[in-house]
Amino acid sequence: MSHQPGQDPLLIACALAIEHLALRSGDHTGADGPLTLLRTGMGPRAAERSVTRMLAAPHLDGAAVLATGFCAGLAPGMHPGDLVVAEEALDPRGTTRCVGTELLVKELTRAFPRRTVHTGPLTGSDHVVRGQERSELRATGAIAVDMESAATLYGAVRAGERPVAAVRVVVDAPEHELVRIGTLRGGISAFRVLRAVLPVFFEWHRSLLLPRR
Repeated sequence: MSHQPGQDPLLIACALAIEHLALRSGDHTGADGPLTLLRTGMGPRAAERSVTRMLAAPHLDGAAVLATGFCAGLAPGMHPGDLVVAEEALDPRGTTRCVGTELLVKELTRAFPRRTVHTGPLTGSDHVVRGQERSELRATGAIAVDMESAATLYGAVRAGERPVAAVRVVVDAPEHELVRIGTLRGGISAFRVLRAVLPVFFEWHRSLLLPRR
């Protein structure tokens, strides 16, 4: 499949209404090609079902897919508002490799100089992870966990060959467990980061459209 600037679509998927609100209210200028923001609903089954159905639409043939939203950090020292770039997304069915992670880390570091950008495996779960389970997942090598990214990317590559990635904003971490997203400083901080991240996603997409040398 040849890549021509301005032609290839980008699908950005999130799960929650508050995540969708952050993305909708962000800066949409600078997109190369059609942009679709998809709210999948919460949980891996809803995410995979929603993205698979959406990618069946002719106007999204060959679309790049980026999963985003909030996540739970697993590594000590993580803070709300930190960013996670997945090198791979893990779930019980296997591993989905992500594309363009180095560029994402570079652009996020430049766009958010006061935030730490973490990179490594992002694992999936079918429930909110708390306490001891967080340590158990960390022992597998994962640096963060959420309920939708792995299922979203798995469904995306099953629907056809395409570039995929996952970027998440830490909303709670081992030393900063969150109770309710809308009321604590960590949730507000993560919302603001997610609202400002779209230009980086567009730069990632633009890099995919450059002619291969």
